[in-house]
Amino acid sequence: MKWLLVLPIIIPLSTAAASLMVWQSRRLQRCLATAGTLALLASGLLLLRLVSENGIQAVQMGNWPAPFGITLVADQFSAIMVTLAGFMGSAVTVYSLASMDPEREAFGYYPLLLILLMGVCGAFLTGDLFNLYVWFEVMLMASFVLLVLGGEQAQMEGAIKYVTLNLLSSAMFLAALGILYGLAGTLNMADLAVKLRGASQPGLVTPVALLFLVAFGIKAAAFPLFFWLPASYHTPPVPVSAIFSALLTKVGVYSLIRTFTLLFVGDSDYTHTLILVIAGLTMVTGVLGAVAQYDFRRLLAFHIISQIGYLLMGLGLLTTAALAGAVYFMVHVVLAKSALFLVSGVVYRLRGTYDLKKLGGLYGPRPWLALLFLIPALSLAGIPPLSGFFAKLALIRAGLQSEQYAIVVAALAVSLLTLFSMIKIWTEVFWKEEPARGSGAGEIAFAPAGVSVLLLSPIVIMSGLIIGIGLGGEMVFSLALEAAHQLMQPQGYIQAVRGVQP
Repeated sequence: MKWLLVLPIIIPLSTAAASLMVWQSRRLQRCLATAGTLALLASGLLLLRLVSENGIQAVQMGNWPAPFGITLVADQFSAIMVTLAGFMGSAVTVYSLASMDPEREAFGYYPLLLILLMGVCGAFLTGDLFNLYVWFEVMLMASFVLLVLGGEQAQMEGAIKYVTLNLLSSAMFLAALGILYGLAGTLNMADLAVKLRGASQPGLVTPVALLFLVAFGIKAAAFPLFFWLPASYHTPPVPVSAIFSALLTKVGVYSLIRTFTLLFVGDSDYTHTLILVIAGLTMVTGVLGAVAQYDFRRLLAFHIISQIGYLLMGLGLLTTAALAGAVYFMVHVVLAKSALFLVSGVVYRLRGTYDLKKLGGLYGPRPWLALLFLIPALSLAGIPPLSGFFAKLALIRAGLQSEQYAIVVAALAVSLLTLFSMIKIWTEVFWKEEPARGSGAGEIAFAPAGVSVLLLSPIVIMSGLIIGIGLGGEMVFSLALEAAHQLMQPQGYIQAVRGVQP
C-alpha cells in the first residue's frame, strides 16, 4: 500500500500533462482538472486511513536506502495536509468552472493549478530538505504564473513583490541547506534528527535554525516579512486567491512545524520562545491591518496573516496539546478563509466591486449568501459551536497550561478584532442599504450575472464542514492529537525512514 505515498504527486502531474496534450479543448481541460483533483482528494483520504491504521509510512524511491535516495514519508500530520490539498483543489476547480474567464483557461490555468497542487503535496510528503526546496520552487513557478495570468496592471505589481520576497526566501533556504549539509553531511530529515544530536559544532545549529526560521517565515507570511501577501493575494481572480490562501502559506507553516519539532529542538528555550514572540506580533499586526481595510479581498488577505499567528502559537508553545490545537486550527482556517474568499467572488459577480463602501443591501434579495458568509466569518472569529471556537479554545488552554499569559491575551484580543472586522463586512455588504446608482462614490456600473450552482456548492460544502467539525470536533481533534503525539515523539518518524531503531 506504500504506493499511496506516490499517488498525490503522480495524479496532478499526469493530469497536468494530459491537459497540455489537449490544449485546444477547454472542455477536456476542465474535465481532466475536475477528475484529477477529485482523484487527488481520494488518494489523500486513502493515505490518511492507511496512516491512521498502520502508523507512519515511508518509501525509498528507486530502492536506494536512506539517507542516499529520495524519501517520501507520510505521518498523520502530512496525511491530513495532503487530504486538505486534495479537497481545496477539488473545491476551487469546481468554482473555477463557473467563474474563470476563457482567456485564462486558454493560457493554461488548469495545468498550472494541477502543477501547484503537485508541488504542495510533494512538500508535505518529502523526507528530505533538499527536495523540500525543489518542491517549494515548483510551487513558486506555478503560483507566479497563476498570479500574473491575465496581465492586468494590479496583478503585475503584486507579482513583483510576491516573487521578490519569495526568491529571497529561497536563497536563504538554499544557503541554510549548504551550511547544514556541511555540518551534518546529510539532508535527509530523519538522518539529520539523529546526527544533529551529536553535531561536531553544536554552536552552529541554532544560527542555522534561525536561517530556516526566516526562510520559512517569509513563505508563511510571518512577522515582519509578510507585506508581500496583502500586496498580491487580492489581485488575481478569486479562485486563485482562494487556493493561495488555503495552501501556500500553510506549506511554510508545515515546514516550520516539521523542522522545529524534528530537527531544531536542542535550544528550544530560545528558538521556540522567539517563535512565540513572532506568533503574537503576526496575530496583532495582521488583524490591525485587516481592521483598516475597505477592500473585501484585501481585508481577507490581512486576516490570513493574523491566523498564521495562531498556528505559530501552537509551535512556539511546543506541547502535545498546543501542537494538536495547531493541527486542528489548520483544518479550520483552510476551510473558513477559503469559503470567505469564494463568497467575495459571488458578491463581485452580483455587484461588480470589492469596495465595501460601494456595496450594501444584499441581505434582502440574497439571504442565503448572507448565511454562507456568516458561517465562516463567525468561525474565523471563534464563535461557538463552529470549528474556530474549538480550535482557538485548544490553543488558549495550551497557553494557560504553559503559563504563557501574554500570548493568550494577544490571541483573545485578536479574536475580538477579528469579530469586529467580520461585522464590518456584514454591515457594509449585507445590512446597510445599497448605495444609489450614479451617486458618485456609490456608483456601480455593473450588470449582475446569475449565480451558478457551481459557484455555491463549494461554499455550501465548506460551511457544512465548518459546522460539522465544530459539532463533531472530538473525531477531528483525535486525529490532530495523534498527529501531535507523532510530532512530539519523532522516534517513530526516524525509525520508519531509517528502518532501524535510532
